[in-house]
Amino acid sequence: MGDDDVVLVERLRDGDEAAFRLLIERYQGQLLRLAASLVASSAVAEEVVQETWLGVVRGIGGFEGRASVKTWLFRILVNQARSAGAREHRSIPLDLGHEPAVPPARFTRTGTWASPPVTWTDEADERLSAKVLAGRIRHLLHRLPEAQRQVFLLRDVQGLPSRDVGDLLGISDGNQRVLLHRARSAMRGMLEREMGRV
Repeated sequence: MGDDDVVLVERLRDGDEAAFRLLIERYQGQLLRLAASLVASSAVAEEVVQETWLGVVRGIGGFEGRASVKTWLFRILVNQARSAGAREHRSIPLDLGHEPAVPPARFTRTGTWASPPVTWTDEADERLSAKVLAGRIRHLLHRLPEAQRQVFLLRDVQGLPSRDVGDLLGISDGNQRVLLHRARSAMRGMLEREMGRV
């Protein structure tokens, strides 16, 4: 846990309302985005986030600092979404579908790249501003299967470590890695198609 987090947690334990406001300012948007990926509607997502903040107030005394404040908040949120009954029981089978992560047409008969991935980030910087690209990623994110979208959001958007993501979603580390790989491959493919690279 960073020094800033240690100080913030101590201030919260002392009942410092300014610290609570700072925490809300820092994490409200991230919590809403994660909640929206876990529940069926924005209204339910907002309720889950409100319950998360209540959980923070009630549970700050028990926070031991073994995880970051961010991970602790996300864990509370995921638990709130589950206990609210807003989401069916998670069961992600190891067989994650029949679609390959990369279309077979991208490979030769010997298994080498027929059409290797190209570095598109430099060109993207030239063709699109970072804000536009981020908007495209947010838009395309909804095209990913739910399990892939959640892992992608937690790992690549929120920056959580794989161990925390597995714990939050109740999936194995291997399953989490497969979902992340497939989400990244799918996102890359969608961006390549949008940018006319495939």
